[in-house]
Amino acid sequence: MKAQIPISADDIMIRAQDTPNPNAIKFIINFSLKNTGNATFTSKKQCESLPLAATLFDIPGVEQIYFFQNTLTLTHAEELPTEMVKENVRAVIKARLSIHDPDFESLEQIAQKEKPDRSHMSLERIEIEDILDRTIRPGLQSDGGDVEVIDFENNVVKIIYQGACGGCPSAMMGTLDAIQSILRSEMKNDQIIVVPL
Repeated sequence: MKAQIPISADDIMIRAQDTPNPNAIKFIINFSLKNTGNATFTSKKQCESLPLAATLFDIPGVEQIYFFQNTLTLTHAEELPTEMVKENVRAVIKARLSIHDPDFESLEQIAQKEKPDRSHMSLERIEIEDILDRTIRPGLQSDGGDVEVIDFENNVVKIIYQGACGGCPSAMMGTLDAIQSILRSEMKNDQIIVVPL
């Protein structure tokens, strides 16, 4: 871990934004939370080495935390009113940001380092990833979410939504239809079906 630049709570600016998922709130901070890639946590145990993330799970009803660049998206189960969740998150960020390491590696990044060369991935799977990178992911990431392709076989694309997209009604309907339409059009294959896991 690199030496952290001292950050005063007064220097931290936080803007909360609603997302298409009514149970997810996106927080935009004027400091980086994740310098490379993104990270999703669904339990305190997964992020014990990250005090900022771990403390957020102490807020009643927090189900998922997603870090991407200078944004944090938190999904909650409405145990507290949304405004109270926002106040609690702001307090945690102001208290813990000074000891947060934005260069931390997510479990996925660590796993990717351990994986062998992915050159064995099918050409179709590589094409799907490229299409999503170009068309779908930027919009999802700007709303505090993302999509991961798990498998492509027999014209079925299996995906997992991340961040604010997990459990979002918009992701399950409109976004799913958009992904399927784009893939069918760009790959010139009307048989493609996208299935969320």
